Amino acid sequence: MQRRIRLKKKFIFFKKKSNIFIFIIIFLIIMIILCFDYINAKVNPILLDYGEMEARKIASIIINDAIKKNVTDNIDVDELFLISYENNEVKTIDFNPITVNKILTETTLIVQNNLKYLEQGKIELLNLTNNALLDYNQDKLRQGIIYEIPMGVIFGNSFLANIGPKIPVKFSLVGDIIGYINTNVTDYGINNALIEVNIILELSEQVILPFVIEKIKIETTIPIALKLIQGSVPNYYLNGLNSPSFALPIN
Repeated sequence: MQRRIRLKKKFIFFKKKSNIFIFIIIFLIIMIILCFDYINAKVNPILLDYGEMEARKIASIIINDAIKKNVTDNIDVDELFLISYENNEVKTIDFNPITVNKILTETTLIVQNNLKYLEQGKIELLNLTNNALLDYNQDKLRQGIIYEIPMGVIFGNSFLANIGPKIPVKFSLVGDIIGYINTNVTDYGINNALIEVNIILELSEQVILPFVIEKIKIETTIPIALKLIQGSVPNYYLNGLNSPSFALPIN
């Protein structure tokens, strides 16, 4: 009889121990779910804001530097426009389509290659000036990491902003780069017009963090040429000089 009682007590003990173990597992699962909910609701938006800001910043540096080095400094403004005259007066102004297409093709291709190289960590292949990315950690860039966010920023306190582990930020180019020419024509003095020519690039990137990926769109405007038209200003411009034109996607 005593042996049966002892066996029964042991069974109850193991049963209680098993229940406690199950309770602990359920509690841990609930805590993990709550932690992920908190991260998604509170932490990820803060980290994404920092990651998006840095992705836009480095993309802007690369785009502007690449275009200045490889395109803007090599443009012959006189080849960019076709101007016709009548009685020594400007009659029409048009773009030179060959020059424009060449500029857009070179621009989008150079920018696309540079962003891909940066994404892959091949910074030695970047077609930029030597000091373009001087403020960035070169070793991290070689790992494809454009920035590291201190975990302390989630507290919103300047004293805690630089503490804790650092969250790596990467980015990936998504889809096509769209490039087109935009012009602004303004009066300049008496009977003169100033034509400002800009390249506008539109692209999409994925900001990649350990817990989340966010797709962002970036649009950059880069002035490439100024042309002063002297004399009477024509009443109209060909090919929509006052509006965006020559859209060109590059795969």
